[in-house]
Parts: sequence; structure tokens; C-alpha cells
Amino acid sequence: MAQSSSPVRTALLAMALGLAPTAATADGNDQARVRLESPQLQLEVSPRLGGRMLHISLPGAPNLLRVGEAVDSQPDPKVSANADNIPYMGHEVWTGPQSQWWTGQTLNQARRKAAAVWPPDPWLSHGKTRVLEQGDTRLVLEGAASPVSGVQLVQGFDLSHERAELAVEMRNIRKEPVSRDIWFNSRVPPDTRVYVPVAADGSGVRVRSDTEDGYDALVTSSDDGLFSLELLPPGEGLQGRRGKVFIQPEAGWIAGFNAGQAFVIHFEKQPVERIHPEQGQVELYLDWRPDPAYPSLMELEVHAPFVTLEPGQSTTAREWWIVRRYDGPDRRDAQIAFLRRMLHEAGIE
Repeated sequence: MAQSSSPVRTALLAMALGLAPTAATADGNDQARVRLESPQLQLEVSPRLGGRMLHISLPGAPNLLRVGEAVDSQPDPKVSANADNIPYMGHEVWTGPQSQWWTGQTLNQARRKAAAVWPPDPWLSHGKTRVLEQGDTRLVLEGAASPVSGVQLVQGFDLSHERAELAVEMRNIRKEPVSRDIWFNSRVPPDTRVYVPVAADGSGVRVRSDTEDGYDALVTSSDDGLFSLELLPPGEGLQGRRGKVFIQPEAGWIAGFNAGQAFVIHFEKQPVERIHPEQGQVELYLDWRPDPAYPSLMELEVHAPFVTLEPGQSTTAREWWIVRRYDGPDRRDAQIAFLRRMLHEAGIE
């Protein structure tokens, strides 16, 4: 729900995270990485790259996110309306719908005229953020005010409880209304087994296979009311599988298994009428080739409600990440049994 802007920008995030404000470090505004640690989780965020999350896992365990080499090779990107996407990957925040990324700006007329759906807004994707608050288990970042999207983001990361909480405030910085949603995008390795709760009859799921450029169609499964993508070898003469799935989930979570860990991304489930019709509340994007040299990935995406913000108004959205060690077999039945116990213990329906 849209709400009026507070004179203290961090107050809303402090309320969302349930914490008292803490002071930022004096030199904290130019850090390449900030590490947060708790007995249950470790997390790394880059204030330099739009507040992008670069690592999340159990302490000492492998990273659950897919991160690109550009994080090290291009650590200080230039932000402009002509900038292209830089494949840092990890977890970042976009705004939806994608069809309106470049239609409301005047800095790049070619992208405006084409209603370009790529690249993402450079100010949000890799603009430097300002560290507002920082501690051992908490970080709050204020992003750049974007002349492309017409919004400014404040992102909060909190590990003070057994789960990671990611909170985002999006504020309209223009003098006219702006219609957007908050869009969480987490890249994971493509062999991550992902489950999304869906209707038993398959309704609420739309699959788009991108079969040009030598790609084969997506292969899906929805047994037991849980949707997943299958990494079956592509057909003869084809190089991989690519496409996107738009889902109206039956419950507010996405689960995944990889690297000896199970994780759940929990969010507030929304009625379908609050999600922009071009999107799904949950979206899965797969670009996979068996070639190990290719930077294959899967994207786990969550959309908050599509809202219209008056000048100065803001809206918020949150995700909660829970991670557990998983030593069981790489079989659907074993993973689902573990997942159901994990959800029950976390109080997630």
C-alpha cells in the first residue's frame, strides 16, 4: 500500500525490520562488500553496486547465489542512461513492469521510442548507495535517485533473528504520479532444484519458452502441487533450454535445494489483481546450457503489488530467507518431505 513519505527516511525501514537505528561507519559509503553474520546465516552486500546482495548461506557454507566475474573485473561502473547491463548477478531490486522501464524518461530517446525492455535501470542496478546504518547483523542503504524510473530505493538487510529479512522502500521522486512495483530478483545456479506452490489443476501458471537462437523449450513438473523446472538435455542440435514462467502462487514462498542447503524465500502473497497483468507474483527465468563455460543461471523473482505513488509517496515490500543444512538425497520425494518439515517449523503455510 502506498503511504506518505516520512521526514526521517530510515524510520520506515527501522519499523519494517523491528530494530532501533544504529550509526553508519564514517567510511562505509564506498565499501565494495559488507558482510553480515549471525549464528544461523552469513550475507554479503555491495553498497557500490546498487545494494546488490552477493552472498547468502549458512556460516561457512557455499554461496547459494550465482555471482558473475564482473563483480571483481568491473567494481566501479559508470552510471548513465546509455549504460548496458553488467552481469554482476546475485540478488538485486528492479521495478516493474518491465515494459515500462524506459518509457517514462527523456535521457535516452532511442530506448524510450522502442519501449526497451533491456537493460535494467542503471541507477538502480549498479549506482552507488549511501550507508545509512551498519552493524554486525544489520545494514541500511539509500540508493541513487533514478531519473529513469523516477524512484529512489532504501534497502534494509537484517540477520538479528534466525532468518534474513530484506526490506525495500520505494519513493516517488518526481513531481507527477509514478506507477511501479518492487521486484526482487535472485540469481541462483541453474541446477538449483526450485519448488513453487501452485494450484493442483495447473491454473495460475504461464510458461514461455524462448526457443530462438538454438534453444529448446522448458521442461516443467507440477506433481504434488509444487512447480519445478527440469534440466533435461536439449534436443539434438540444440544448445540449451531458455524461457520464463509466470506464476500466481498458492502460498507466499519459493524453496530451493543446492550446495548441501535448503532455502525458503518467504513473502507476502498477493491477490492476482494486485500484480501487474504483464507479470506474475513469482517468476522463474532459466537460461541454461550444458556447456560449463557458459554463464547459465536461474532467476527467482518476486513482485510486490503494482501501485501508483503520488509525489513524495512511498511503498514497501519484504522478503525473508531461511536456510537449513540438507544432507538428504537429490530426489524430489526426499526434498519435498524435508521442505514440508522446514515450512512447518518456520510457521509458514
